[in-house]
Amino acid sequence: MTRKLFGTDGVRGRANTFPMTAEMALRLGAAAGKFFRRDGSIAHRVVIGKDTRLSGYMLENALTAGLTSTGMNVLLLGPVPTPAVGFLTRSMRADLGVMISASHNPHQDNGIKFFGPDGFKLSDDAEAEIEAILAGEIDLAEADQIGRARRIEDGRGRYQEFVKTTFPPGLRLDGLKVVIDCANGAAYRAAPEVLWELGADVIPLGVTPNGTNINDRVGSTHTQTAAEAVVAHGADVGICLDGDADRVMILDAHGSVADGDQIMALLASRWAAEGRLRGGTLVATVMSNLGLERFLTGRGLRLERTAVGDRYVVEAMRRGGWNLGGEQSGHIVMTDYATTGDGLIAGLQVLAEMARTGQTAATLVDQFATVPQMLKNVRFGAGSAPLEAEAVKATIAQAEQRLAGKGRLLIRKSGTEPLVRVMAECEDEALLTAVVDEIVGAVRAAV
Repeated sequence: MTRKLFGTDGVRGRANTFPMTAEMALRLGAAAGKFFRRDGSIAHRVVIGKDTRLSGYMLENALTAGLTSTGMNVLLLGPVPTPAVGFLTRSMRADLGVMISASHNPHQDNGIKFFGPDGFKLSDDAEAEIEAILAGEIDLAEADQIGRARRIEDGRGRYQEFVKTTFPPGLRLDGLKVVIDCANGAAYRAAPEVLWELGADVIPLGVTPNGTNINDRVGSTHTQTAAEAVVAHGADVGICLDGDADRVMILDAHGSVADGDQIMALLASRWAAEGRLRGGTLVATVMSNLGLERFLTGRGLRLERTAVGDRYVVEAMRRGGWNLGGEQSGHIVMTDYATTGDGLIAGLQVLAEMARTGQTAATLVDQFATVPQMLKNVRFGAGSAPLEAEAVKATIAQAEQRLAGKGRLLIRKSGTEPLVRVMAECEDEALLTAVVDEIVGAVRAAV
């Protein structure tokens, strides 16, 4: 079965525009309810979390209506990180978890992500089945079997207590000054509170959400604000989360940024030394830097690459029995702790190394020399297929020939935005720039 509505991370789009309308959210909720009630039983429940976007209220209500109309009982968590939904779906014995968020996107966008009863995101096949149900008539529950909805007041607190259990016993963060940038998003209360309870001197940023300022010049995709705060306050480290807190970037005391590749290199090497890295393997996507692969190979470890998207990283980890993976963009997946990327837990792992070793963030998150890499995005309109244009195909073929034996090239459509992503790696930076610019020019011309 094929998927059209679902992308690499659920359903996503501009709020109040298809497919992110109240009507579609209601039908999607009903379709998901029917999918999970196929056995005909009535004791089904679903947990719903959201980030801080204004449109979250609209979509939350619509999803609740759709789910209860098919007999699902709904537990509303309010603003919580995406990994909290994965955790609470399993902890509360729910059949389904739903997160309303567009992650790092601006407030005008929103999205809906589904989690199964095991706390992991639904598979492509499950999403395709929900789409098939959505396309037909959806049977509603009898009047006496309509579901109920209630708010869960302590969902965030349950998640926070769990997160603290992932920090090594006996360690504290006393003496560490930490800038935490919550992107005015879902972790705006959870992250500062956890850090403070573990002993850190906390400088919070992005903790005043108003519905429209999520990811606005703050967070993991806009690290400059946090970098300035780190330097101004003389902080030891900065932790930048995105809007739903499943991504993280680490800043050292000078404000320099370490991405997911450097964080994964640190964790992989330390876990391997402790005998904790299952199969001696780290799972990452095709976007991860060649330098990371060389770093791992030099230590007798292995990099398993997947398609872009943390869901594909997790699927590969589960198939192979591996326990560490992630993306250059900051999704760090540690299945010993969580079922999806968790920016706060990943940040705590870095802080734990600082507390344990006494080393600075600058030392810990500078694990390898990166191979020069360039990524440029080209936005395209609805109905456009620039990668199908013959001129674009020819330009890409020429670029591959020029890079043969010298680097690598990756061209793909984003699964969450109408963008063509052009990425290349090459030791020869002049060649790197020329190749990327030529392809970008060809794609723009096609658009």
